[in-house]
Amino acid sequence: QPQVEESGGGLVQPGGSLRLYCAGSGSSLSSYSVGWFRQAPGKERVKIACITSAGSGTKTRYESSTQGRFTVLRDSATNTVYLQMNRLTPEDTGVYYCILMKWVPTSRRCEHRTDDPPWGQGTQVTVSA
Repeated sequence: QPQVEESGGGLVQPGGSLRLYCAGSGSSLSSYSVGWFRQAPGKERVKIACITSAGSGTKTRYESSTQGRFTVLRDSATNTVYLQMNRLTPEDTGVYYCILMKWVPTSRRCEHRTDDPPWGQGTQVTVSA
């Protein structure tokens, strides 16, 4: 399966936008669902968005606080999954991670592929004036 690496984080003012990148290497991301997670300071890591494979209909799912502000997209040409974040607020501050997931039709959710997901380094997003 491909390896993934996050990038694109930085400091942005409230109301601003940022695009995060989840770059695949080793093989194509196209056959995998990819989830984006955020870990805010002092809090648990939570799933905020997911995009399924084309084989599963390229569905997208969002956590309620990001719905309408964040968009997850695939670019097969660059083997990358993007997270476009708009209208950012200080509550969006945290370390963002991407990870391969699986689509579970019965629950209609992206779920972890293993019990011990291989988290990467993540990319830091800070929303502050």
